[in-house]
Amino acid sequence: MSAIGVSQILLFLAVILLITKPIGVFLARVFSGEKTLLDFACRPAERLIYRICGVDESQEMSWKQYGVAMLLFSAVSMLLLYLIERVQYWLPLNPRRLAGVSPALAWNTAVSFTTNTNWQAYVPETTMSYFTQMAGLAYHNFVSAAVGIALAIAVIRGIARVNSSSIGNFWVDLTRATLWVLLPACFVLALALVSQGVIQNFHPYQQVQPLDAKAGAAQVIPQGPLASQEAIKELGTNGGGFFNANSAHPYENPTPLTNFLQVIMIFAIPSGLTYTLGRMTRSLRHGWAVWGAMAVLFLAGVFSIYAAESHPTPALASATPTAAASGNMEGKETRFGIAGSSLFATVTTDASCGAVNSMHDSFTPLGGMVPLINILLGEVVFGGVGAGLYGMIVFVILTVFLAGLMVGRTPEYLGKKIEAFDVKMAMLSILIFPITVLSFTAIASVTAAGHIGITNPGPHGLTQILYAYTSATGNNGSAFAGINANTPWYNNSLGVAMLLGRFFAVIPILAIAGNLAQKKSVAESAGTFPVTTPLFSALLVSTVLIVGALTFFPVLGLGPILEHLQMAAGKLF
Repeated sequence: MSAIGVSQILLFLAVILLITKPIGVFLARVFSGEKTLLDFACRPAERLIYRICGVDESQEMSWKQYGVAMLLFSAVSMLLLYLIERVQYWLPLNPRRLAGVSPALAWNTAVSFTTNTNWQAYVPETTMSYFTQMAGLAYHNFVSAAVGIALAIAVIRGIARVNSSSIGNFWVDLTRATLWVLLPACFVLALALVSQGVIQNFHPYQQVQPLDAKAGAAQVIPQGPLASQEAIKELGTNGGGFFNANSAHPYENPTPLTNFLQVIMIFAIPSGLTYTLGRMTRSLRHGWAVWGAMAVLFLAGVFSIYAAESHPTPALASATPTAAASGNMEGKETRFGIAGSSLFATVTTDASCGAVNSMHDSFTPLGGMVPLINILLGEVVFGGVGAGLYGMIVFVILTVFLAGLMVGRTPEYLGKKIEAFDVKMAMLSILIFPITVLSFTAIASVTAAGHIGITNPGPHGLTQILYAYTSATGNNGSAFAGINANTPWYNNSLGVAMLLGRFFAVIPILAIAGNLAQKKSVAESAGTFPVTTPLFSALLVSTVLIVGALTFFPVLGLGPILEHLQMAAGKLF
């Protein structure tokens, strides 16, 4: 590790800290209906949308109504994307005359973008037309992110309200997240990306003659409306790349400055939501305590990857002594280096983003294990837009419950008694993830259909399978790129995993929000465990690590840990 690399990581965290409060304040004002600077443009558009859709913005919903509205909206949106993919050949903005997407792949992709996973089992530039990318995938990049923000705000309202039977209006929250937050920010960020060389056009693909005449025939260089897609891809923690190389492609991520800007975009809204939590619940110290727990987990992850990738593999180091000084550069862009790649890999897997600027499959075993663990922990280290916060709230409920057991009193959270129903729903939400990941991984690892996709035998192949189902269920979307997931088994099973990870996990969380909203507030007593102190942050970190580590340690031992030991012993595959 170098001083410059460490400084880059610390600068990143400092910038995130600086923007957390202003973003959090803005989000709180937007979803509380307070006046903002964007009202002059957004408010008329909002009223028009409600008039067209027949939405009564003053009518609030119970948690069940909120959940049903969210599920129905997501189902219709998923069907729309599936249809666009299937008939894209006859749709406009298809200069390459790309054929319609096959049924299994179209279904997998529709589920992927609806659930904010953005798993891509295809090569975008040879599979999806401009129209599909813009009207289909980019639309979901906005609305799936807006759904996540809306759900987080609904959960915060459940915590903040007293003796209330409602947690807001889904349609209002969805509209405000899109009009006030995502669209304006992406407009500005897209222009910033264009200024750095990210392309934005509707040109047909260009045929270019190589500079070296001996290199062969002309090469086809993809074009397209990229900058606008790149902005929402990162800000909405979507991650689906316009090109197959994702943020390692020079059109998507041309400079170190765009690389730094993109990781800032990924964490911006998730970090701001922690301050929104503190502001709307009138406990700013609690919001910062949650932020502090996330920051500790982030730093542990990024420096673990950086340390692992700063050392080359033993076989390469012995064969090429100069490799020892450069570390493991396999699968990494030289313009970003190990520090920039380690930072990006940590951020994208801490958040449920999935964008990559290096190939995780080429990391050292321990370096590749950290992004995997980030997702296995539930992607609550800032996490996806909205999803990270409401996922962390589940761990907060569990932490408060455990603290109550320690002191022998009924656990309380910000003046609300945590009762059996809340704990049961929290555990149900937590258990859906490991059950889905481990079940599908076990099936794939012992069947011919699962073996078809892996490209490496032994423990690395198991890690490829584990990472795929972890990424799908965690709605991340990144992959150990060596796996071929465009098969009937993987398209269908990963699609099911995405649906379970997004919707089956969030319904119990909405139930917790609805139950908390109905409760009265009680005054703190001597036995109340404070949720505003460094001690709470430490206990929260411990709870997240224990749940993740104990659940998945056996399969990690058979995958990346075993691979590391074999690598150290000189065994190659």
